[in-house]
Amino acid sequence: MEDLVLIMDNKAVCTSLQVAEKFGKRHDRVLRAIDDLKIYSPQNWGKSFREDTYKDSTGKRNKMYYMNRDGFTIVAMGFTGKNAIEWKWKYINAFNTMEEMLKERNTQLWIEQRTHGKLIRNKETDVIKQLTDYAKEQGSTHADRLYMVYTKLAKSVISGKRDKLTVKEINNLTLVENVILQTIQIDMSMGIHYKDIYKDCKDRIQRLVDIAYLTA
Repeated sequence: MEDLVLIMDNKAVCTSLQVAEKFGKRHDRVLRAIDDLKIYSPQNWGKSFREDTYKDSTGKRNKMYYMNRDGFTIVAMGFTGKNAIEWKWKYINAFNTMEEMLKERNTQLWIEQRTHGKLIRNKETDVIKQLTDYAKEQGSTHADRLYMVYTKLAKSVISGKRDKLTVKEINNLTLVENVILQTIQIDMSMGIHYKDIYKDCKDRIQRLVDIAYLTA
């Protein structure tokens, strides 16, 4: 979605700043167009736009707007040209994707999978802490980086933040984190070198990818 659309108060929105950038418009003109809409239709305007501020490169605070799908549609209606049409479709697709994700996130299945994922993540974190001490005993001078290293390894199978993942993506991430924690536990019990434990985890995850066990 190229981060065109974000979540605010459990709703999909975009910003006047990014709309101006993507459509090649001056931000002040986009602001003026939004302000004009408030004059002619204040009730609908209040449902579609939310005023806020941002800091520019000098640290100065300037006005901006968040807008939902309806707000974006009415603002972008006047943008013409091939490039504008392409960006309209990109935004529509981004809103569709984000709204579907929000619907799924409010289901009981998503909540249950997210809760289970958190439990596995906590267990993995505890095991990595043990691995950190284990690596230090083996002479590692960068053992404190292992948490970041294994977090990056786990997230290699998904993209995006945890709270924005679909049920399938949560399942994939939970599976990988479970593989990591079990592999670390087994390998440490066997006295395997901490560097080889990482290689073992990486190889096991790659095998899951190769056999398409991680669902698309």
